[in-house]
Parts: sequence; structure tokens; C-alpha cells
Amino acid sequence: MARLDALDFWLGSWSVALRDGTAAGRNTIARALDGVAVREHWRGSDGVEGESLFYFDPAAQVWRQVWVMPGCIKEKRLVRSEGRERVFAGTACIAGRSFPDRTTLVANGDGTVSQLIEHSLDGGRTWRASFDAVYTRA
Repeated sequence: MARLDALDFWLGSWSVALRDGTAAGRNTIARALDGVAVREHWRGSDGVEGESLFYFDPAAQVWRQVWVMPGCIKEKRLVRSEGRERVFAGTACIAGRSFPDRTTLVANGDGTVSQLIEHSLDGGRTWRASFDAVYTRA
């Protein structure tokens, strides 16, 4: 059974940097709706914004995510929750094209969170990183 606190480590306001140290943006993640949802607001260093709603589906006993930003919609569900790692997988639709997409969140021992977003253009046989960053509390 999925736990309602599965995303608690990610709650807060964050400064986000790519693995090479380049500033990527800011992200705010907050609990909503009596803890059955988590709202995310992203503002990239380039000014592009995105919104996400993670919500707990009681019938399936799983967390789901809907991500929306200009030109991009993603729908995912939690497929792995082990230790400090959460993996969401599903589909992204960008410019009318759909393809497999997955996000791995890892609560690091130093209080930071790593996020790796990958996509596949060959039906999931191979994966390419589209975002690899570290979140530091703002």
C-alpha cells in the first residue's frame, strides 16, 4: 500500500541547479487538500513556469501526477517507492507527440533532493536524460 507521506521529503521551497552547477530555477512543493495532494510550482531560470499536481488515488492505492506547462503535458504514476527513491512513470505529450517519460526523485542524506527526468523515443527500450538536477532548500 502506498503511503500518504511518500513525498514529504520533497515539501518546501527549493533552489534548483543542474548537475554542472548551472542555476535551473526555483520550485515550491506544498501539501494540499488534507494531505491527499501535493502541489508543485516550477519557475525556470528562463522564466518558463509549470504546475504539477500529485494526488493519491485511493482506489488504486497509488500516487499519480499531472504536469502542465506551455506545450507540454505529462501524466505519471508512482511505480517504485523504495527507501529514499520515488520513481514516477507515464507519458509526456510535447508538440502533439506522445512518448514514455519517467521521473526519479531521491532524498539525499545531506537534505538535498536529486531529480532525474528521462524520456524514451523508442518505446522504452532506451532512455535519455532531459533534466538532471539537485534541489537545495531555499
